[in-house]
Amino acid sequence: MKNPLRIAIIGQSNFAADVLELLLEKKYNVVGVFTIPNKGSREDILAATAARYNIPVFKFSTWRRKGVAIPEVLEQYKSVQATLNVLPYCSQFIPMEVIDGASLGSICYHPSILPRHRGASAISWTLIEGDEVAGFSIFWADDGLDTGPILLQKQVAVEATDTLDSLYKRFLYPEGVKSMAEAVDMVALGKAPKITQTEVGATYDAAMFKEENQYLNLNQSAEVIWNFIRGLDSVPGALVTVVDKEQNVEENIRLFGAHLYDDKPIGETRELCLKGLKHPAFVHEKGLLIQGTDGKFVNVRRLKRGSKMINACEWFSMARGVQITQFSADELSKKEMLSNIWFSILKCPIEADTDFFAAGAGSMDVVRLVEECKEAFDVPLENENVYMAPVFEEFFVEIVKTLREGSSSEGSKVHFDGFVLKANKKEIPIPTQLFINGQFVDAEQRRVLDNINPTNEELLCRVACASRSDVDKAATAAHNAFYGAWRQVSARQRGQLILKLADLMEQHKEELATIESVDSGAVYTLALKTHIGMSIDAWRYFAGWCDKIQGNTIPVNPARPNNVLTFTKKEPLGVVGLITPWNYPLMMLSWKMAACIAAGNTCLIKPAQTCPLTALKFAELTVKAGFPPGVINIVTGKGSEAGQAILEHPLIRKLGFTGSTEIGKTVMRACAESNLKKCSLELGGKSPLVIFADCDFEKAVKYGMSSVFFNKGENCIAAGRLFVEDRIHDEFVRRVVKDLRSMVIGDPLQRSTAHGPQNHRAHFEKLIEFCERGVQDGATLVYGGKPVPNTKGYFFQPTVFTNVEDHMFIAQEESFGPIMLITKFHGSDIESVMRRANRSEYGLASGVFTKDIAKALAFADNIEAGTVFVNVYNKTDVAAPFGGFKQSGFGKDLGQEALNEYLKTKCVTIEY
Repeated sequence: MKNPLRIAIIGQSNFAADVLELLLEKKYNVVGVFTIPNKGSREDILAATAARYNIPVFKFSTWRRKGVAIPEVLEQYKSVQATLNVLPYCSQFIPMEVIDGASLGSICYHPSILPRHRGASAISWTLIEGDEVAGFSIFWADDGLDTGPILLQKQVAVEATDTLDSLYKRFLYPEGVKSMAEAVDMVALGKAPKITQTEVGATYDAAMFKEENQYLNLNQSAEVIWNFIRGLDSVPGALVTVVDKEQNVEENIRLFGAHLYDDKPIGETRELCLKGLKHPAFVHEKGLLIQGTDGKFVNVRRLKRGSKMINACEWFSMARGVQITQFSADELSKKEMLSNIWFSILKCPIEADTDFFAAGAGSMDVVRLVEECKEAFDVPLENENVYMAPVFEEFFVEIVKTLREGSSSEGSKVHFDGFVLKANKKEIPIPTQLFINGQFVDAEQRRVLDNINPTNEELLCRVACASRSDVDKAATAAHNAFYGAWRQVSARQRGQLILKLADLMEQHKEELATIESVDSGAVYTLALKTHIGMSIDAWRYFAGWCDKIQGNTIPVNPARPNNVLTFTKKEPLGVVGLITPWNYPLMMLSWKMAACIAAGNTCLIKPAQTCPLTALKFAELTVKAGFPPGVINIVTGKGSEAGQAILEHPLIRKLGFTGSTEIGKTVMRACAESNLKKCSLELGGKSPLVIFADCDFEKAVKYGMSSVFFNKGENCIAAGRLFVEDRIHDEFVRRVVKDLRSMVIGDPLQRSTAHGPQNHRAHFEKLIEFCERGVQDGATLVYGGKPVPNTKGYFFQPTVFTNVEDHMFIAQEESFGPIMLITKFHGSDIESVMRRANRSEYGLASGVFTKDIAKALAFADNIEAGTVFVNVYNKTDVAAPFGGFKQSGFGKDLGQEALNEYLKTKCVTIEY
């Protein structure tokens, strides 16, 4: 039935924009959006969202002049003929001619349980007053200040860890958006109540955006002090004044990250005088201790000093650098560019004191900011620059300092034949030859393979194609190095070489990420953070193990009267062959090779045929790092030829393989039949992710998306099947599809791109067939399922299937692509969903989302998978072992356990 409402949305912000989108999803007729004017060139997100849906947008700096509604403004409002005004969040004073101008009236959102905490700073006052319960009200607007009749209210318990930010993000925002839509539903059905507010318990609280109200009264109990601080955390921050009696200077600072403190001060303490505090505050290792009038303490972790956020424990150690205050016209123009970059990431107005992280930025946003700034300003920046200067003005000053100082770099030359990749505002020379015995050489008969750019399907370059003879040369070089020069390198020297290599990778990480992005289709920001970043982490982690590989002494029974000493030694295996896949080219190389080399082996590796270029660039860096010839060898080519030759070579004593289960069986058979090579196999997966209704829903949606679509779905631990409890199933699917609609698909080098091309054509065509099979078998295709239309390259739409049943092909086989398979289950049948999750020959990874710790631990106990994620997904670390069960293989990458894959244990017994 067509809805008769004509809705006008009045307000601003992301909150209002989300309300708008939800109303549109519910098919309501939004006839106009009334919001604030642009700030410079920046448009409020509500206006931008409305424009995307072709909804008329009206921007007024004010609705009234001298207390009277402006006639022309009023006329524009009347022109849309709204029957209901919806005010999700509005900072302007709206005249009663508008409030009463809609026949059904106006409904407003207010973030408190009215009549308590009327006014503009309700969330802050909920915490400042120590309320045990927080919530929001949706009420009918009248001519008073938040005094109109109540339509609906919802509440939540205030947690001890809550701040203004956390309370808003975990409840007031997400539940508020849904409840605004619920309120509109009630109005549409004629079931919206109008419950008169009582004046009993009503409060009108001061506006905390006024600086005079932000000062903390220190003459109070510790709990009251703590509540005030967290009520202003993270915006704008509670103000106190530091008094330097020696210099007779006062300085205002802001306090963040407070908690009640029952322990003694940790480490050395130094006094800090705060105005209005009877006893000195103490700076210690854990922060700043403030004593309340009750003798109890509050510990403050972070301080904002001027525009710079610092750890409170660093107050006395932070040297004040010389501040730049005068800027050239060119620098000021760059400031505007920088502001636009921040806005494009944060989607909120950028002021001098805007804090990047307080505005909601995460780790991937840091990567994007650094990369966009390097591209815009041609400056060398690292992620740490953002963490050290998270406030806009401060970050701008750091950019200016870097520009004024300039930069230069130089490096040694390694000779090779190759090509120059011109991409990402860089010119990167890349080898295309084999790397054997410390030199780049042509393959036998100069054989080559075409290397295709997955973004445009054009020829990128031609790469050497190794023959069986070439593999023999590489294995022989590795064998000679193992028994020659490499044996002369001590364990500690080996660690130093690896650290030097990691430092070179760090210096060239932008080049490596660019190559990885072009060659494999990985999104550049992800390549930089994960593909390359985690590769560097792996080398550094295993460098630390080099001189810590040791055996044991073992007490045994001697033959009296003699004595016996028995001990074990951990020794390298010798020459190791590595075969790695195409989804994380450099990272898979690093995960295996770093442990292999740290253990003292030599190696040869065959990278994936479709994307070998980062491996070859890496080989160049090993020369610069000073590795002896033959320790690391790289042979590019076909798996059927070069790969098979590695499996069968008699000098190779260990094989590390990552790939499909089908090929893994061939690898294992060849290892056995050749010389009984030790092998470790990381194979296919169909990892189950179970989402219970008692989960943190927002987190489950976020990580559910990531579990499938991270790295375009080309992820060995990707959630191959999601089991979602029926009570949240439909909303989960709706949220996923909504987020997918806004996912940016395109050139992986563009910083805003979230989803790049699949790695190569054969895989791309396999995904098409996989989706067609799903439809044929009766699964419901909700979204995607086909190539991105009118686009060159291997771009495949993120896909969602529901009603996936156990017997279906897509429920049993791995897609290795951006395809989410969702199966609904009833919350009372936990045992069945566990059996279904285990009903697979794969056992690589798994995940569960629930707030019930018993349920989570039961899942972890019963699931047959090498990795179990609880309330998170894809959270791997170089220190944590990684590997699967059943037909997902055996052996471990990463962590201390990975070293055992590349070591043998020798037992020595001495009688004396």
